[in-house]
Amino acid sequence: MTAAKSFASVKLPESLVQQARDAAQPLRRSAAGQIEYWVTLGRVVEHSGLTVQEARDAIERYEAAAREAREAQMKLEAAPSDSSPVVSESLEAVKRRMLAANADGSLQAHIRSIVADNRQKAERRKAA
Repeated sequence: MTAAKSFASVKLPESLVQQARDAAQPLRRSAAGQIEYWVTLGRVVEHSGLTVQEARDAIERYEAAAREAREAQMKLEAAPSDSSPVVSESLEAVKRRMLAANADGSLQAHIRSIVADNRQKAERRKAA
């Protein structure tokens, strides 16, 4: 059994909380969930050595994939119910794997590895 999360209260500027509410609404997140998402992105960027442009590109790709996933989910919800359980279970399995990878640090390590590989490829292209 997993241990319950502990929480702490922090003071944040009202404008930041409002931005989080606005950003969270279309993604069906809470304001706290949106802020956690932003923190996770910031940690990944800091620890991966991404440039600002690489981080922006990665965020744009992630958000595009998230939009596509939401649209696919809406289509599934509109589809006959006999196909939904299998897909929902597989989506939940993927979500659990991603959360586990994020929690144990392997997701960040994999991202760092991909970024390092891409940088090496770019350097080889420049040298050629």
